[in-house]
Amino acid sequence: MSQSWSAGYVTDIAYIEGFYVQQAPIRMALAGLLGNVAVDLPQPDDEACYVELGCGVGIGALLIAASNPRWKVVAIDYNPAHIAIANGLARNARIGNIEFLEADLAELADSAVGAAIPTADFVSMHGLWSWVSPAVRTGIVRFLARKTRPGALVHISYNALPAWQGGIALQRIVYEAGMRAGGRSDKRADAGMALARDLKQAEARYFTESSLTRELLDSIQGMSREYLSHEYMNSHWSPAFHADVVAAMAEAKLDWAASANPLENFPELLLTIEQRKLMDRYSDPVMRELIKDSCLQRPLRHDVYVRGARRIGNAERDAAIARLTLTPVVPPEELETTLHVPVGTAEMSDALKKIMTAAVRGPATIADLLALEPEHSNAPEVVGVLVGTHQCQVALRADGEQPDCANRLNRLLASRIKSVADARTSGLACARLGTGLTAPPILQFIAGRLLAGDTEANAEDWLETLRPTIRPEKLDTVRKVIHTTVEQRVPILRQLQIVPELN
Repeated sequence: MSQSWSAGYVTDIAYIEGFYVQQAPIRMALAGLLGNVAVDLPQPDDEACYVELGCGVGIGALLIAASNPRWKVVAIDYNPAHIAIANGLARNARIGNIEFLEADLAELADSAVGAAIPTADFVSMHGLWSWVSPAVRTGIVRFLARKTRPGALVHISYNALPAWQGGIALQRIVYEAGMRAGGRSDKRADAGMALARDLKQAEARYFTESSLTRELLDSIQGMSREYLSHEYMNSHWSPAFHADVVAAMAEAKLDWAASANPLENFPELLLTIEQRKLMDRYSDPVMRELIKDSCLQRPLRHDVYVRGARRIGNAERDAAIARLTLTPVVPPEELETTLHVPVGTAEMSDALKKIMTAAVRGPATIADLLALEPEHSNAPEVVGVLVGTHQCQVALRADGEQPDCANRLNRLLASRIKSVADARTSGLACARLGTGLTAPPILQFIAGRLLAGDTEANAEDWLETLRPTIRPEKLDTVRKVIHTTVEQRVPILRQLQIVPELN
């Protein structure tokens, strides 16, 4: 972290690659509707502009661009190494509707570069708010004020208080100890973590009394050095209360709508009866969220804001949700009708089970699903449960062919999978979803082979390709995983047009 231009941000080691479905435009739109806000989704052939602030190496932005070739995607990051990697991926996949920009967000709104960015329909920033200086946060708000159209949807995720209260001292200890160690940021993070573990071993009161600190230290063992460096070694690391972010976004005329995690919008699944009674004393959504956050352990919020929210009643909300199309992303045999939620276990009613069973058998509108059991469910419940449990996704387009640019990106990302143990969480571009389908490395690898012209009959050849990275005792396990993935997941890829149909 010796670069004079880093301004306290980790720049000497690239951030991990990742894909987060909450950044998808259709997920933002769903959040808006669940928050009783009118949303304007682009029609299948419409043009739109999507902007990502703090894009890292650009995986999410590339998936959005390849899934929506008529859109303009602009992705911005402060770290030139991130932009270089992202540009290389875009160039190799020949994704022509995306532009990666190296820029300081503190100054972007007032710069010629910022002025040239089109007015955005969608903006997303994942984690950025918690890691940057007050000057950068102010610059972000200025940019949003100038570069979002009326009705635009903005997604922002951040480390949230009060859940992170117990982790503030841990971050400071790791940071201060790391800054006194030598080497690159990952080495400094290692040094800081070592001190934290030693303090726990020595029964330092903070480490014995804070359950969050103990959980963080336990979970850190399996995390990548890149993630730990960026999470713990930024000098401006700062979790935030929802109310403070709401106040900041208001300066850009942005109104909070709802959570991009659907189940978080249903208090009956999150809070006890006594807790809901306390929350229901207030109609102010900011106060209600503060009470909710005080009752939950929610360290990361995924919030959606709207530029000039148009509030709608329940009937208009339900009608809009009913027009949405759900598409399954798990096979029918994996359907789960029991929810594990903060207040315990929730078993779905027989009527909702029937609806869920139909939903995972093929694309259907919410209206069609509700018609199976009239009077026994409602549109928000159906979409909230099925999308919130990651068993279905809302389709941005109900039909249509997969564009060539999506196929090229999927082949490129698949070609980078050299081991089934690859820890990168990525996605497969999908025009029907208008975003990526979350995909573990093995599914990405198989999709790449099918896009290259192979068929399922080549499964043993795929195993041979991966054999050098597989321990001998794990070979049969990997063979089983490949065949199970082919049987259960490839049909979903075909339904979504991500891989070719069988001839």
